[in-house]
Amino acid sequence: MDIHAYGLSDFQAIAAGAAVLASGGGGSYHDALAILQELEQRGWSGTVAVRDYDGVTNACVLAIMGSPDAADHLTLAAIEHSIRNTTRVLETGTDAVLGCFIPVEIGPINSLVPLIGAAMSQGAVWVVDGDGAGRAVPQLPQTTFTGNPLLAPCPCALASDAEAPGAVESALLHAATAAKVETLAGGVVGGFGGYSGIAMWPSNAGNGHALAGSYIAGTLRQTHALGRFLLGAASPPTSAELAAMISLITGRAASAVVTNFYITAVTQSTSSASLDSGVIRLDNTTDPAHSTQTHYLYNLNENLIMYSASSTAPDIVAPDSICYYSESTGRGFSNASDDLAEYFDATAGKSTGKMVSVIQVRAAEKLCGTPGVVASFAALLRNLGYAGALPA
Repeated sequence: MDIHAYGLSDFQAIAAGAAVLASGGGGSYHDALAILQELEQRGWSGTVAVRDYDGVTNACVLAIMGSPDAADHLTLAAIEHSIRNTTRVLETGTDAVLGCFIPVEIGPINSLVPLIGAAMSQGAVWVVDGDGAGRAVPQLPQTTFTGNPLLAPCPCALASDAEAPGAVESALLHAATAAKVETLAGGVVGGFGGYSGIAMWPSNAGNGHALAGSYIAGTLRQTHALGRFLLGAASPPTSAELAAMISLITGRAASAVVTNFYITAVTQSTSSASLDSGVIRLDNTTDPAHSTQTHYLYNLNENLIMYSASSTAPDIVAPDSICYYSESTGRGFSNASDDLAEYFDATAGKSTGKMVSVIQVRAAEKLCGTPGVVASFAALLRNLGYAGALPA
């Protein structure tokens, strides 16, 4: 079993790769960079072990849940306090000390959260090389963790990022399904201010360490490899070159559907369940009045569907990933406001002039093969007004 030792430069690569592969979600890349800068300024020079799940170590899915904009300007301290508070609640609720974490999804923040948690442990905790979606997802039911009846979602711990123990707000949820947890957790996270640490799907002796076989393996290494490609490039790769590299690294078909357009309009709002929803307009000129091609991208934290104004059929539909990339910056980004600000000036209501491409990445087979996942995506898309076919 290969064991990889990831240090600060590897964390930076993972954040860069995740900013593309996350399909517009998974947290703000801008915040991820700031958090890693804090880690560097602190002088952290350790490493975290990353490996496949061994089937014997007590584990859980660990993440930050809620609205990226509610978590705007997320700090290293806030992440560390959320991790500490949340894992303590779960360990008390399961009477099992955690030995490893796994990301819930790919994301600039949510790929880093388990790594930072392991770094806090000073070698006592390691990270599983995988996640539950191969992209970022709006809700818990859109993950592979739901596919194993032995891997119950609860107990599910949520906790605020308070530093003082007496100021911590927390909840330990008990529900039969991830969908019910999502409903309950939405209210709790809103009560905490819009985001929260979350630790769930515990894997321990009580369920035969059921995480084994319940996740998409290798995605952390893939995200790392893509990030190294981006960070090591002498000049920004073209969108086609990046799509080819994604296919090579992940084994999933990828193609640039929209190349070097401009974000000309953004509409975003945050729901009572702490999910950001919105519409992004892309035009082939900076001034939409002179555009000859227009696409609209609908998101619920993550990108779910993209339409061309000149076509009756969508360009891309989830669960396939709808990934942002910019040849102007050589980086991916998310739908968080601080990420979009580099490409769209919200105050002036116009493009900043930096180009944006959209890359389609075929959904992981294990994600689509997990019972209920495609139906869950379909329900989200129906809420957006799309009732057509999903990728076969």
